[in-house]
Amino acid sequence: MLAAPERVTAGWLGAHNARNPVVGDLARSLGARDLALGLATLQSLDDEVNGPRVQALCAMVDSVDALATIVAREQLPRRGVIGTVAIAGAAAAAGFHFAHRLAHA
Repeated sequence: MLAAPERVTAGWLGAHNARNPVVGDLARSLGARDLALGLATLQSLDDEVNGPRVQALCAMVDSVDALATIVAREQLPRRGVIGTVAIAGAAAAAGFHFAHRLAHA
C-alpha cells in the first residue's frame, strides 16, 4: 500500500478508481495505519495487559475494513469485494482468537 498503492487498489476498487490520486493517498494512509498497528502489536506481545488489547484493536480495524467493503460492494468489483472480505474477515477472526489466547495465557 505504501510503495505501490495503485497496484494494490486496482483489484480492490477497480482500475479506474485506482488511478485517482486521492485513492492512492488513502491507500498510503491505510498502509501507514497497518504498519503502525503491526509495530504496536509486536511491541506489546509480551505485555499481558496491553498485548491482548492491541491485538483486539487490530482485529476491530480488520472488521471495519471488511464491513466497509460490504457496505460499498455495489460500487466495487466483485473480485475485490470477495478478496477483501475474505482477507480482512480472516484477519479479524484470527486477531480476536489471538487476543483471547494472549489474555488467558
